[in-house]
Amino acid sequence: MPLNVEQIRSDFPILSRILPSGRKLVYLDNAATTQKPKVVINAMNHYYENINSNVHRAVHTLAGEATDAYENARNSISKWFNVDRNQVIFTSGTTEAINLVVHGWGRANLEKGDVVLVTEMEHHADIVPWQLLSKERGIEIRFISVDPETYRLNMDEFEASIDEAKFVGCVHTSNVLGTRNPVEDIIKIAHERGDNGNGARVLIDCAQASPHERLDLTDLGADFVAVSGHKMCGPTGIGGLITTQHVMDEMQPFMAGGDMIEEVFLDHSTFQTGPYRFEAGTPKIAEAIGWGAAIDWLSQFDMHEVHKHIHDLAAHTASEISKIPGIKVYGDHSDPTCSGVVSFLHESIHAEDLAHFLDLGGFAVRTGHHCAQPLMRKLGISATNRASFYLYNTREEADAFIAHLDRVVGRLAK
Repeated sequence: MPLNVEQIRSDFPILSRILPSGRKLVYLDNAATTQKPKVVINAMNHYYENINSNVHRAVHTLAGEATDAYENARNSISKWFNVDRNQVIFTSGTTEAINLVVHGWGRANLEKGDVVLVTEMEHHADIVPWQLLSKERGIEIRFISVDPETYRLNMDEFEASIDEAKFVGCVHTSNVLGTRNPVEDIIKIAHERGDNGNGARVLIDCAQASPHERLDLTDLGADFVAVSGHKMCGPTGIGGLITTQHVMDEMQPFMAGGDMIEEVFLDHSTFQTGPYRFEAGTPKIAEAIGWGAAIDWLSQFDMHEVHKHIHDLAAHTASEISKIPGIKVYGDHSDPTCSGVVSFLHESIHAEDLAHFLDLGGFAVRTGHHCAQPLMRKLGISATNRASFYLYNTREEADAFIAHLDRVVGRLAK
């Protein structure tokens, strides 16, 4: 059943905002962060107004209510991803989740000469931490290339390199191209052939996939999955690393302090098991509650319809703006698995200048390298403009964006 977009839009107060330019906001920066429905805002306000307390630390009424709300959020998130609640480690987002893997698992299991395999399509968060560990431990980082014509990974390179790899990191869906990688094949091959047949551990960055694809992480079978709440209608500052108890047992604590310990002595300490071992200090309580509310809100929708909606908007937009003289679109939007991301560039108009003129028309888009500079270099550019759609965007907004971009280019390119 198609989405009732107008009804969905009524849940988002910000979408009725009039900008300083006098134009109504058309929000097309959803790959950076999504807007928040009233239920998320209300859930966080309820926590602060009624049950504000730390969790796991006291027996008074507020502490009990806050702990219940926090742990109920973990329940909602685990149900959404079809995993056990004790597989969900709360983090500040995908970046911290990946760093937790690198420093918690990588430091404990990788030695000089071990091979980590990642792709040229990765966000910086899945490149820079490995570089830091490489300097510290002498591990070798190898990159699977991206074909700049098809916008897809070179799977022949992956197959040629996997036998020596002890760890594989791969983005599920590109935040620049919208490309959905064959993660199911990558996981299967890595587990069967990685580390000379012993099986490589696999991390999948699902920040750009989880907003529009219902991910069954038990079925997917990755050892680590990193997600961000704020890209799926939740608040900023919250996300998760989803793994298994077996893999958690291979990890060392990333941060130490309160709540992640069992006992502390002057000469040693013992640690909790499960996700709490990796959640030191006061957690992101309101943010977790807000993310749980976002998950509960998203649960009313068929995610196949959500994906189809955003893909159709992106494919239409990509097709139409590619007809504007001087505009080049990056990514294969004819592929039905492609996300709602449309990256584009004009041959003579600077991306930042173009973004300013789009903003004057009320259109919020992203400009820059999108934390993917190696991919940008492979494409032979330094930046793009990026419009990205979500379930509350409309065909009318897409058409208005296309028309405004056409007018701006017509004036600036003369």
